Amino acid sequence: MDLWMDLLLRSLGRPAARVHRIEVELLVKGHSDLGEVAPEIKASERRTAVAIADLEWREMEGDDCEFHYGDGTNEAQDGDFPAVERSRLQEMLSLLGLETYQLQKLSLQDSLQISSDSMKNWAPQVPKDLPWNFLRKLQALNAEARNTTMVLDVPPDARPVEKESQMEEEIIYWDTADDISADIYSFSELPTPDTPVNPLDLLCALLLSSDSFLQQEIVVKMSLCQFALPLVLPDSENHYHTFLLWAMRGIVRTWWSQPPRGVGSFREDSVVLFRAPAFAFVRMEVSSNSKSQLLNAVLSPGHRQRDCFWHRDLNLGTNPREIADGLVEISWFLPSGREDLDIFPEPVAFLNLRGDIGSHWLQFKLLTEISSAVFILTDNISKKEYKLLYSMKGSATKYYFILSPYRGKRNTNLRFLNKLIPVLKMDHSHVLVKVSSTDSASFVRRVRSIVAHVARSPCRRLSLEEMANAARKLGLKVDEDCEECQRAKDRMERITRKIKDLDAYRRDELRLQGDPWRKAAQVEKELCQVQWAGDPPEKHRAELRHRLLELRMQQNGHDPAWGVQEFITGVSSPSLGEKQYFLRWMEWGLARVAQPRLRQPPETILTLRPKHCGAVDFSEALWPEPLGVEHFLREMGQFYEAESCLVEAGKLPAGQRRFAHFPGLALELLLRGLPLELIDGSTLSTPLRWVTGLLKELHIRLERRSRLVVLSALGVPGTGKSTLLNTMFGLRFATGRGCGPRGAFMQLITVAESFSQDLGCDHILVIDSGGLIGGTLTAAGERFELEASLATLIMGLSNVTVVSLAETRDIPPAILHAFLRLEKTGHMPNYQFVYQNLHEVSAPGPKPRERRQLLDQPSDVSRAAAQMEKQGDGIRTLADLAFCDPERQHIWHIPGLWHGVPPMAAVSLGYSEAIFELKRCLLENIRNGLSNQNKNIQQLIELVRRL
Repeated sequence: MDLWMDLLLRSLGRPAARVHRIEVELLVKGHSDLGEVAPEIKASERRTAVAIADLEWREMEGDDCEFHYGDGTNEAQDGDFPAVERSRLQEMLSLLGLETYQLQKLSLQDSLQISSDSMKNWAPQVPKDLPWNFLRKLQALNAEARNTTMVLDVPPDARPVEKESQMEEEIIYWDTADDISADIYSFSELPTPDTPVNPLDLLCALLLSSDSFLQQEIVVKMSLCQFALPLVLPDSENHYHTFLLWAMRGIVRTWWSQPPRGVGSFREDSVVLFRAPAFAFVRMEVSSNSKSQLLNAVLSPGHRQRDCFWHRDLNLGTNPREIADGLVEISWFLPSGREDLDIFPEPVAFLNLRGDIGSHWLQFKLLTEISSAVFILTDNISKKEYKLLYSMKGSATKYYFILSPYRGKRNTNLRFLNKLIPVLKMDHSHVLVKVSSTDSASFVRRVRSIVAHVARSPCRRLSLEEMANAARKLGLKVDEDCEECQRAKDRMERITRKIKDLDAYRRDELRLQGDPWRKAAQVEKELCQVQWAGDPPEKHRAELRHRLLELRMQQNGHDPAWGVQEFITGVSSPSLGEKQYFLRWMEWGLARVAQPRLRQPPETILTLRPKHCGAVDFSEALWPEPLGVEHFLREMGQFYEAESCLVEAGKLPAGQRRFAHFPGLALELLLRGLPLELIDGSTLSTPLRWVTGLLKELHIRLERRSRLVVLSALGVPGTGKSTLLNTMFGLRFATGRGCGPRGAFMQLITVAESFSQDLGCDHILVIDSGGLIGGTLTAAGERFELEASLATLIMGLSNVTVVSLAETRDIPPAILHAFLRLEKTGHMPNYQFVYQNLHEVSAPGPKPRERRQLLDQPSDVSRAAAQMEKQGDGIRTLADLAFCDPERQHIWHIPGLWHGVPPMAAVSLGYSEAIFELKRCLLENIRNGLSNQNKNIQQLIELVRRL
């Protein structure tokens, strides 16, 4: 090592002490250029730009340093992708069974359907199983989702074997005149049903076959698994490499800056918006060192190796890539605020180009324009590579070389490195030599020190939005530049631009909510109580009806405010894609508006700190309620409620209705995966006419497939109910303290027609509720009564209820009251109690004896609940009420969510596997009829009215 470095320094012509060091050049102008919004490039201009930017990878003659580009036509790029290469993508898509999704892309709803496979922990047996296996594992946040190993269902000895003589004869006498583009060697390289597929090929094929919303879901789930994310998606078939900006927009990350944690050091932001220094790792020709392994080592604290980037030593890592070369991946290091764990004190982005830079010059050019430094791994630097790098003369990016002393031609390498010193503004410290695996730890420390030094100095710091602008200028396609997406974004910006103060906006623009809705909800509740009281005074009933009518007439006297009208126009778009884009933009735009409000930092996405996990009074809001899409839909619901009330009272002719179409608009959103509000979170009341209207529209839309199973989740705040449902079924319920549901939301899951007869239903309606208070009943007051009514309604509608607990004895009293009330009606859903260990992955779950005590011992809370429900003469245990048997898996222990310390922690494999087992049990109970009798939508409407 020392001898080799001495030779290198001598060849540079001066001792180490006299090496000229070049100051870092600031890209002040580059920042302003990249900060501007670049217009969308036309297809013809993009093709020209791509052709000009791509390198003509041919043997260069002569000693001059002139660098040659293409002539602006597609011929140069076609040289990079010969005819047989263009068919390679189609071969891969056909092998994976994805060729049918090239015109009609695979949607998010397609991937979420419940089928017989949803109940099996199955291994793929043929290549066409791989995409679906990957999607199901990714939905469950399974850390092994990238494993594409197949278990062949036919023993190798039983497979028919072609005669070698016939195969040889075909190869020897192949007539290329029949197909001038044929290459006989390519047929042995293309994947076959018996050849395992490289996980990166699978990922690229699946992304190319998915619509924008499934792409986004895939990338978000990969982020939670701490996988490296696709940033530039190659498409060798159409020569349109795509910068995946839209796919990244759904990712929100949290981190803590040093010094130690506190409210001021906590940060939460979308990964497309925050600026961070980026470091690119690329390969030039051949390198005996693995980029991905090196990146993983740099990102891994201590001796625990993180496999963010897929590499050669992992299962199937050595399988050749067929379509993934040219893929650019990205991963971030985010600090936790703990000095013993944080490798860098601030966020740092790492980029990885798959394949050789000469074959993917456009992607390499992009990396040089968005990175603070580029690390080039190679064993050889010849004339061809020198001329390629000479074209980067004048670049402000720092360049570092990682070489192996045992490979390549040393003298040639030294000679061309000497020439590159002034061109790339390098010195001896920019050349690193990785001797062997024995010095890996010290080498990783050296790379980290370089990264830290560059990040501390004035350097280029770009957000993904700014990187996308650079990609546009180079001719790359950016996924969110389509017209539908941009029109939806413009509408969102027109709405959010007028939101200066959240409280004032709610008061002035969302006029039917707040006091008017609270007063109407209170009157409706009193009216309901009077009707159930038995023989109430008619005069009192008439007074309540009159007061309600006055309040509804007051609401109906308003017109929707301008912002609400714009929202209604957005969700009324005839383009289904534009409607979905608009809803996503609204979610992010409203979250961005509310972000400056100070929030206490969450320790994880869904958990509370241990010191907060005692008896906490959640009757008061710990955070200001954020403004979300649900508030605009709630306003639409109130207009519909008021109008319907007047029509029922004969105060408004049915022909003069203006808002009768609102339930149909909202239903379309439910069918496309948006959670809809069932119980208002601000009043804990159910807008009965609005919910009934939604269900009627659903009945009409589903026609013959209207058999429903209702599955709900209840429990204490911060116990991971929403995350559990999202992981189990791939849903989109809000998670995290301060942004979880306050009332109840519902989402609809479709059961595949081939499985609906076996399961006994066509759809599953999933209800996610807000947290229910614990502690004493008398201290809770009116809020407890509201939550007891909420729990009774949700459990009364349900076939299956999951009760989420943080401790084995903290069953909320509202749920106990609901048990007692529902027992009178004879409606008892199937219950599953889920004990979630929120803080330690390895902590044991409740033992069988503890489970028995949970169900068999009547607690003080259950005694008090029985007395309040006038059942004090016969206190019964929870096991009697819920028909639970702890030996038959009615109580579950779910391990901790995270494996490691957030924000760099991945979801633990134990959590994912436990959630799958719970899901399998729930579906088995539904199929075996252990839950209540399945309902049709008309029966559900009657239940909502009755409860």
